[in-house]
Amino acid sequence: MSETLPSTGDLLLATVPMARTLNLVFEEAGADRAVVRLPDQPDYHNHVGGPHAGAMFTLAETASGAIVLAAFGDQLSRAVPLAVRAEIGYKKLAKGPVTATARLGRPAAEVVAELDAGERPEFPVHVEITREDGGVTGEMSIWWTLRPNA
Repeated sequence: MSETLPSTGDLLLATVPMARTLNLVFEEAGADRAVVRLPDQPDYHNHVGGPHAGAMFTLAETASGAIVLAAFGDQLSRAVPLAVRAEIGYKKLAKGPVTATARLGRPAAEVVAELDAGERPEFPVHVEITREDGGVTGEMSIWWTLRPNA
């Protein structure tokens, strides 16, 4: 009998209540790319009828967390991933559902090598937020660390 492990998206939905609150949909969550969608929901609209900036920030941060978990999940026994800072730019008006696509800003092997050397590595994750028509509505860079367990 084979045992099916939960997907990265399932793990995040189970452990991060805000992802469930916003009804985020994990379309892809791998070590090279993570894609998360925020459905169009009037309860989370802003004053111009699009997704609220806070909802878009959470969407992008969640996509970054998905790629970090996928890329470094095998390191969780010795380090905890933590977001340390973020910067977001809102580029165009978003309407309807929006999608965040996250990519690591450094090779995972390089980050693990720093952890192996006894360091606390920091690395960026770059996220692009798009509308259904492909228009880029926002860009986020979020820096993560792998904090070694005490």
